[in-house]
Amino acid sequence: MAKKGFGSFVSMLLIAGLTLTGCTYQETTPKDSAQSTSSAQSTQAAQSTQASADEIRVGLDVDAGTLDSRLARDTTAVRSAELIYDGLIVMSSKLEPQPALAEKWENPDPVTWIFTLRKGVMFHDNTPFTAEDVKYTFDTLIDPSFKAPNASLFSPISKVEVVNESTVKFTLKQPYAPLLSYMDIGIVPKHIAEKKDDSLSTKPIGTGPYKFTKWDKNSKISFEANDKYWGGAPKTKKVTYYIIPDNTTRVSALQAKDIDLVHTPLSPQDIKTMQSKKDFTVISTEGLGFTYLNFNTTNPILSDVKVRQAIAYLVDKNTISEKLYQSMDKPGKSPLIPPSWAYTDSIAGYPYDPAKAKALLAEAGWKDSDGDSILDKNGTKLTITLSTHTEDPNRMQAVEYLQNEFKKVGIDTKVSTTEFATLSANLLAQKFDIALLGWLNLTDPDKAMYDKFNSKSGNNYGKYVNPKVDELLEKGRTTLNQGERTKIYQEAAKIVTDEVAYDVLLYQGYYVVFNNNVSGFKAHPKGSMYSLKDVVIKK
Repeated sequence: MAKKGFGSFVSMLLIAGLTLTGCTYQETTPKDSAQSTSSAQSTQAAQSTQASADEIRVGLDVDAGTLDSRLARDTTAVRSAELIYDGLIVMSSKLEPQPALAEKWENPDPVTWIFTLRKGVMFHDNTPFTAEDVKYTFDTLIDPSFKAPNASLFSPISKVEVVNESTVKFTLKQPYAPLLSYMDIGIVPKHIAEKKDDSLSTKPIGTGPYKFTKWDKNSKISFEANDKYWGGAPKTKKVTYYIIPDNTTRVSALQAKDIDLVHTPLSPQDIKTMQSKKDFTVISTEGLGFTYLNFNTTNPILSDVKVRQAIAYLVDKNTISEKLYQSMDKPGKSPLIPPSWAYTDSIAGYPYDPAKAKALLAEAGWKDSDGDSILDKNGTKLTITLSTHTEDPNRMQAVEYLQNEFKKVGIDTKVSTTEFATLSANLLAQKFDIALLGWLNLTDPDKAMYDKFNSKSGNNYGKYVNPKVDELLEKGRTTLNQGERTKIYQEAAKIVTDEVAYDVLLYQGYYVVFNNNVSGFKAHPKGSMYSLKDVVIKK
């Protein structure tokens, strides 16, 4: 396919993406269409010379909510942080901690960690990086008033002390097995962050391989190489993230060579199409995530475990995997993912069995008492809403499929699809019944479970409560023997699966597709974009 002018295609995609992600639909009139075409042509004229061997253009599905590494909640915020900031460590593709801002570390006793910092590192504003920046970053992460989304990952830290300019000491409340795997969070500059003006959220400064240059909301995020990067100047001068919500539209932009690389989430039919194209490379691996149904246990109907179990029996995971995802993602069982050392195949979950679902609903008192084919109990209809986000068409298809399955047994089922930002706000406010979601970057079973099922966690969207699970998850953090940790997490995973806090639908695969003129990109099971610093775009 001949290469088109950059603006003629991507500008149109971004206009379309904004319509897709908006809260209301507005029909385009001929006048609107003419204005859009004129705007795209103007953009094309302005941007046609931008695409070059010095820029890699990446298509992503959602816009970032923030560019402050400590507050990142969505995948694009994390992908941006990977370019702008450095952590004390960086996780290898084998999920092993490697030196980054920390050259080395030691663990002299179970509750003490000492990090020796890399010298001569500068922030993007030419201010030296020191131990004070590390202390400030983690002090804010463990401060309840800061409300960091992943605060629970750092809650075992009791205090952080500056030993000298290049040495930091962490003292823990108790032994904490997964600590190192969370030390890749980006370190922020104290002299900027302490102003508390939220400037890092929109104008971030880090020590990473790329400097932030511009953010056009719901459109693109731009970066330029940090030529003074301690790890060596990036080989690519510019990186641009283009926000293209629709999976197929994003792949179409790649085919037109208006972007250079896309990665998960992708639609299975698009993966198959790209595998047949000789000008593109498709890489796949097991992902570090799962797709799941999150049950709001504060809902009076869903607070009954028998109802949740009945619904789990109505989910045909094999059909969802094979027909909707074309086996790109595999049927799931529990929150322990196959790449994890804690994984077990023995937690069976609930097989597809509508007859058992009907029996359980009857046991719970739900019957069709008035002959309208909808189950009711004490004058209340068995009504639920399935929610997901518009940026992922596979998930929208999945909730529509489940809606049909649930209706067959008398559950009055509605579907709500909104842009991701709206869905996220609704989850935090418990304004949902059952939500189809995904978790990524599950580098440790603690990350897969502690923040999700601990009764005090802000990311426990469904407000699931089980004191035994709380106890096991705390024990899993403080037990240093991996064999013992395996037993602990398997016991906890069986409980939350049996009680259907989550119904894990799929174990996610991770896919990257890029133009063959891209060299040096290394796919990472976390979906990391850090290796963009090593990418060369061949002319």
